[in-house]
Order: sequence, then structure tokens, then C-alpha cells
Amino acid sequence: MNTVEGLVNQIQGLSTTASDVLSLQNLLKQADDSLHAESTRLFPFLDQLDPSKHSLGYLYFLEACTAGPVTKEQAGSYVLMIARFITSCIAEQIRLAPDKFITVCKRFKDQVLLLEEPLRGVAPMLTAIRKLQSSSEHLTALHPEFLLLCLLSRCYKAGLSILEEDVFEVDQPRDLFLFCYYGGMISIGQKWFQKALELLHNVVTAPMSTVNAIAVEAFKKYILVSLIHHGQSPANLPKYASSVAQRNLKNLCQPYIELANSYSNGKIADIETYVEANKDKFESDNNLGLVKQAVSSMYKRNIQRLTQTYLTLSLQDIANRVQLNSPKEAEMHVLQMIKDGEIYATINQKDGMVRFLEDPEQYKTCEMIEHIDSSIQRLMTLSKKLNGVDELMSCDPLYLLKVNLLFHIKASLVVT
Repeated sequence: MNTVEGLVNQIQGLSTTASDVLSLQNLLKQADDSLHAESTRLFPFLDQLDPSKHSLGYLYFLEACTAGPVTKEQAGSYVLMIARFITSCIAEQIRLAPDKFITVCKRFKDQVLLLEEPLRGVAPMLTAIRKLQSSSEHLTALHPEFLLLCLLSRCYKAGLSILEEDVFEVDQPRDLFLFCYYGGMISIGQKWFQKALELLHNVVTAPMSTVNAIAVEAFKKYILVSLIHHGQSPANLPKYASSVAQRNLKNLCQPYIELANSYSNGKIADIETYVEANKDKFESDNNLGLVKQAVSSMYKRNIQRLTQTYLTLSLQDIANRVQLNSPKEAEMHVLQMIKDGEIYATINQKDGMVRFLEDPEQYKTCEMIEHIDSSIQRLMTLSKKLNGVDELMSCDPLYLLKVNLLFHIKASLVVT
């Protein structure tokens, strides 16, 4: 126990300057095994450390203390302790031991879930991300944990703060898969279908050597959101998707492919029959709600098709052609589509006639010009980023070695 007391004294004395903290880091690495061996006795020593001053030392002690099994009764006090540490710790110190900080934060997530209070973890986890990040473009291992807490607590808007940030640096591929998958689910929850498609598309087209469960589940949702938002599902994955994804994803999501084929026929009765026959499958995938939204969106698609053929139609005609039960139901659909900007039309309440109009946007307002300019600036910034990455890759020794090896292999094949 004298060793632990001595270590506490060293933590208190070596947490001021950057050089002292580096010396402390080496001492803590050497003492890590002994801290874990004494883990059950370390809690009293945490009271002697100030997390706002002795962040690195506090982190080592806290990680060792929380390494064992945690009961629901203990979880309450652990959550308070870790949340306090996350809020007050010094970012520069905890970045010297990122793996330990990530471990502690993941245990914090597990404990709020054990308490069945995911909302308690949302704000501290976002703070942890900001302290761990080297920049806003850095995707950490805590990003997926934060989005999962947002999902489980239905605190979708909190997730928007990191979903709107551009990501150019990723620690582990799995983090990217989970980040985009959970982000896609949050976007679906907020009905930001375009953003959901973008994130789910990133999952199914990301490089992969073997098919993973995240990509399979993402592809199922990608098909459904495509039907809801675009009225059709892509026939094939783009060429830049991995060959593994192109060969296997469709086979692993066959009920969803068949649903998309049934949707393309435009017959409500057929798709409703198919959904009912496969209800158990969609329900077990937790996708039945999305499937029902896809079926409902077919009414909108059928109404949109009518705008391409007719200038005016009665509400009764619309109800008959898109298989709605009454003119009143047709009116509700048309009004909602006008509100959402999906069609441009007016309804004459006297005779129940709907007049379809052209898109009134002339693309010359100040707001539209600002929007276009913002998009151009964003693309220019992205282009500079890509050029920088390209230059770094072209100078990378491992990349050059592989290119050189491939060149010699091809040359030898030509000679033979």
C-alpha cells in the first residue's frame, strides 16, 4: 500500500508542467499492473486527487478501479464519479493515455445502460469526444458510443452536432461503420432521409474484406429509405463498393430486394400482400416501421406520377387511380405533399379539382445564390483535402512498396 501512497504523492507533484506530466506518464505505465492488482483498494486514494489538476493520474486510478464487474447498486456512484472526471479533466493530459480514457468512457456508457438511463450519458459522452478529438475532423472510438446513447434515449437532435461535421481521420474502420450506421438511424428518426441515405451509403460502400453484420443491416435500411425518399431502390451498388459487398449484400437481404421489386410495380395491393407474408422477418429485423413508411410512400409516388400526365384531376379521380379509400384521404395526401414541397398544386374546394403547377423556383433569389455559393466553397475545400491525402499517399513508403511489387509482378507476366 506504501507503493500506491507514493504514487499518489508523485501524481500530485508531477502534474503541473508538460515535462513533469511526461515523466509521470512513464511512472504510471510502469505501475499499471500493480494498480490493477490493488484495484479493490484504490477508491479512497481518488479523494486525494483532483481530476481538474491530476487528470492523467486520476485516469489511471479510475480505469483500474472500474475494471471489475459492476452491480446495478454500484453503477450509480460510478456514473457520477466518471461524469465528474470527464467534465473536469484536462484534455492535454488524457490524450497521453487515449486507450484508457476510451475504456473508462465505454464503461461509463455500459453503466448508464445498466441503470436504464441512457439520457444521463449523452452530455458527458459528447464532452469526452471533444476532449479526445485532435480536431473536429477526427472520428474517435467514442463517436459511435455517443450516437448509441442518443438513439436509446431518443435524443436525436443531440447527435446532429457531430453528424454535421466532416470526417477525414478515423482511428478504426469499425468506428466508421458504427458511426454511419447509428447516424443513419438517428437521421431516420428525425426524417432526415437524405442524410440517412448518405450515411448508410457510406457503410455499404466502405472497403471491407469480409461481409460484416453492420453492413448487412445498413443495406436493409438503405433499401427502405431509398424507397421512402426516392421512390426506388438502386439496381446495383456503385463500382467503387468492395467486390465483397457487391457479391454478397443482395443475397443476404433478399426479402428487401423483393420488396423493392414489388414496390416498382406501383400496385398497393401487391406490396401489402408481400409485407404481410414477410411481417415476421421485417419485425425481427426491427424494420417493420420503416417498411410501413415505404408502403405509405407509394401513395405519394403514384400521385407524383399523375403530375407528369395531367394538369387537372378531381380528388375522386386521384383516389381511384392511387387506390385510396376516399376523396378526403386523397386531399390529405395532396395537402401534405404540397406542404413538404413534393408537388406544386392548388385545390379548388368548391368542385374538388386539383390543378398541378410547375416548380416556382427560378434559382435567382439571394437565398438560392448563397446556397449555391456555399456548396461551391464546400466542394473546393473538399478538393483541397483530397489533393492533400493523395500527396500523402503517393509519398507513403508502404504504398510505394506495394505499387512497385505489383509493377514487377505485371512485368514478369508480360515477359513470360
